[in-house]
Amino acid sequence: MTDSSTYLTVTSQAYDAVAGLYAELVRGEPKLPLERAIVAAFADSVRAAGGGTVIEVGCGPGHMTAHLRELGLTAFGIDLSPAMIGLARESHPELRFEVGSMDALEVADGELGGILSWYSIIHTPPEELPPYFAEFRRVLAPGGHLLLGFFEAEGGPVTPFDHKVTTAYRWPIDDLVKLAVEAGFAEVGRMSREPLAEERQFRRGHLLLRG
Repeated sequence: MTDSSTYLTVTSQAYDAVAGLYAELVRGEPKLPLERAIVAAFADSVRAAGGGTVIEVGCGPGHMTAHLRELGLTAFGIDLSPAMIGLARESHPELRFEVGSMDALEVADGELGGILSWYSIIHTPPEELPPYFAEFRRVLAPGGHLLLGFFEAEGGPVTPFDHKVTTAYRWPIDDLVKLAVEAGFAEVGRMSREPLAEERQFRRGHLLLRG
């Protein structure tokens, strides 16, 4: 079993060290039509289920939280990295950003209409992921929605790889669905895309889930 405090500290410190460079790399995302479409579908689903506040977990420099606001949602973000939160507050002073961990959200049961986890579970060791899904389910209102972005492991097991920041994991999409269903979610839809020429050669996966 992984010591959760260790990998959380490693992840936080690793992103602190590259916060400025990372913010430049992700500026303007989501750029691709497929990704903009799945995030728009998430926003529409949140509204159709009654609305409510949305949290982006692992928000980094806040670009996706700001995009959720552009889509008409009330959104705020949390991240392990104080440096990332500092950049998010500087870039988007009108939005709320807090340092925090997505396995222990400071949110009441059933308070949220949606959760966006945009490539923020990728550094979580596989054995540590079920409690994250349980926490997501706890804070979502009945019928609330969760959108996951991640790296796919096509046709194989969960696979670690040397991410540029710190160790990350590729997931078979059906394995993620199984974990989510065990936590009380239902799959709404999925979208995969092939990597661009300038990206790592891993397929990108996206799952829309309903609590």
